[in-house]
Amino acid sequence: MATTAILGFWGVAALLVLTPGADWAYAIAAGAGRRAVSSVAGILSGYALVVIAVAVGVGALVAASPALLSVLTVGGALYLVWIGLNGLLRRPAPLGEATERDGSRWSSFLRGAGVSGFNPKGLLVLVALVPQFTTRESAWPPAAQMLLLGGLFVVTCAVVYSGVALLSRFVLVSRPRSAAVVARISGAAMTAIGLALLIERALEALSGR
Repeated sequence: MATTAILGFWGVAALLVLTPGADWAYAIAAGAGRRAVSSVAGILSGYALVVIAVAVGVGALVAASPALLSVLTVGGALYLVWIGLNGLLRRPAPLGEATERDGSRWSSFLRGAGVSGFNPKGLLVLVALVPQFTTRESAWPPAAQMLLLGGLFVVTCAVVYSGVALLSRFVLVSRPRSAAVVARISGAAMTAIGLALLIERALEALSGR
């Protein structure tokens, strides 16, 4: 596979990963809480599943069906609103203090996977962008090319979101009041992103698109 294609994809993907959105908000909230590792692992696993789906051909089916893509986007938006409201309304626990409300590492992992798995930004990169950087003229089969590019995207996410979560934790660990504020801001951000996606889809439906 051509190095220029790999670097070209990585440049676009890295810019999208570095753009704050639902993943950033969830990673910051995870860093301000107690489940940073499991939450970020969930985000990465969600994207990894999408990469596999794209490589085996499911992504092409989704991209060819605007209705299905809309359903996934609306479902993801509702999920973001639910996660955001949960973080916005509940009282944050002090850093390092175990509470039942924090949930298990498994529940944090699943929430992270849901945030990324239904994230329109991830769907854009993996469903719409990855196929554009593959070619049948390469010695690599298309599925292998998609796995490589998708894996590069996941690795980039791992570096960025781990850094975001760790920075959030180290900065806020001695500032419990600030951690509570950041957790609520992150919740509000996820709620706003979800609502914006729902409004966008509603306007598209009203305009007949």
